[in-house]
Amino acid sequence: MTDAGSEPIRVFLVDDQDLVRAGFRMLIDSQPDLTVVGEAGDGGQALERLSVTRCDVVLMDVRMPRLDGVEATRRLAQWPEAPQVIVLTTFDLDEYAFAAIRAGAAAFLLKDATPDTLLDAIRTVHAGDSVVAPSTTRRLLDHFAGALPDPSSTAPDDRLDALTERERETLVLVGRGLSNAEIAADFVVSEATVKTHVGRLLAKTGSRDRVQLVVLAYETGLVGS
Repeated sequence: MTDAGSEPIRVFLVDDQDLVRAGFRMLIDSQPDLTVVGEAGDGGQALERLSVTRCDVVLMDVRMPRLDGVEATRRLAQWPEAPQVIVLTTFDLDEYAFAAIRAGAAAFLLKDATPDTLLDAIRTVHAGDSVVAPSTTRRLLDHFAGALPDPSSTAPDDRLDALTERERETLVLVGRGLSNAEIAADFVVSEATVKTHVGRLLAKTGSRDRVQLVVLAYETGLVGS
């Protein structure tokens, strides 16, 4: 529920199927704290309309004509104050999903997710958190390990230079798919302390969210496939 006087979360829909967009619109507009502010049938049209439409969260299909969701996400992520992008795909471990996450998407969901899962994802992403479950992230990255560098031949990455030893250890555990609570138990510290470490990791590495930290851990060879 939205607080009195607060604005609803603005959602933009991108999918090449009219019925899919209609279903999402009906679901989202049924919520008092959410509203659909626009929609598009492909990535190119989405960028055109988003350039004149303010929104907070984009639901982005990946397989579309003209301009797919991966390239649209990549271009959108370069915009100042870009909205958060939730990647939607029909198939689990879709090859486009990993590419979209690397391009800047904040979340990955299957189109057959329950309505409550989708609505919670929109709210969570808007709040600045990742909605990709650790197990899903881990399976996604493991599935596409061939596209990632061989840890034994990975050159040092300057994004890691500013990290303290504990922050580097935290990044390794984030990369392995552990939640904040699990990391806190491993370190024998409070969950709030882990959140502080993760926040510093995001700032120091220039990562947008936890998903990109996982990708970074793999790309730099801190976590192997």
